Amino acid sequence: MSAFQFDTDESFNGATVLYDGECPFCSAYVRMVTLRTAVGGVHLVDARVSDDPIVDKVTSRGFDLNEGMALLIGERIYHGSDCIHVLALLTSGGSILNRLSARLFRSRSIARYVYPILRAGRNLTLRLLGRARIRPNT
Repeated sequence: MSAFQFDTDESFNGATVLYDGECPFCSAYVRMVTLRTAVGGVHLVDARVSDDPIVDKVTSRGFDLNEGMALLIGERIYHGSDCIHVLALLTSGGSILNRLSARLFRSRSIARYVYPILRAGRNLTLRLLGRARIRPNT
């Protein structure tokens, strides 16, 4: 089963996940997570290479995509630990790793405690791989 339903319609109103496509952890996470169909379609946006205006919308509101993924549902933006917390609340079934991640991050306090550790590991890995920071399109 595919983790996400892709939607390319410009009038799309499901959920949008902005992530770093050059981060091996971010890419693996968005491929792994299985969302309930209640959220509708999910649009994945690689913030590093996309010219999707949603990237500018999120960064212009002060969210740094180097500091965390973002999830947009309607006009609401969830960033960093809030993003993985809401994704966990929307997750259903899937692999054992998917269910374990969902169970762990359903707790907002655990998500807020663990996320900075995950982000530090991500940043260190990207530095070791020689990857630059995500640059805003603006």
